[in-house]
Amino acid sequence: MNLCVIPARGGSKGIKDKNIRKLGGKPLIAWPIETALSTPEIDRVIVSTDSEKIAKIAQKFGAEVNIRPSELAQDD
Repeated sequence: MNLCVIPARGGSKGIKDKNIRKLGGKPLIAWPIETALSTPEIDRVIVSTDSEKIAKIAQKFGAEVNIRPSELAQDD
């Protein structure tokens, strides 16, 4: 089984809420999810995030979601 894990932290410092901002008509996080889901070699796509907003969007676009604690979603 081939697993794709997409990390998507909610607390971006450079661009606020960058993973849920629209790019080309859909949220930024949708692009890697759709790419992974369309790759025949990938069996599962999981978005790992600390953000409920990102989690909802990831599920809408077909990814499984792993909510991680905020202490595991820092930039250090």
